[in-house]
Amino acid sequence: MIIIHANLHINPAKRDLFLEETKPLVTASKEENGNISYRLQKDTESENVFTMVEVWQDMQAVANHNSSEHFTKFVANAKNFLTAPLEAKAFEAEPLEI
Repeated sequence: MIIIHANLHINPAKRDLFLEETKPLVTASKEENGNISYRLQKDTESENVFTMVEVWQDMQAVANHNSSEHFTKFVANAKNFLTAPLEAKAFEAEPLEI
């Protein structure tokens, strides 16, 4: 299982645009083969920092997502609302019984 945290620092003046642009991305990503979870989370300490928390079955699912039309469109438009480069970290994980 692959977990990705993508941190997004948003221009306050473009926050509404960002939130609108993420809706089709999240919806389409959740429908992809190999997607386990795809959620946009708002930072509790900053109104304009968000984290996309993605969980994928494997690296092939991530590769397919990264070349999807909805993802490439979002990335191309990101410069319109980001104030810093997108910062993504990927982790390999196994579910634990707790």
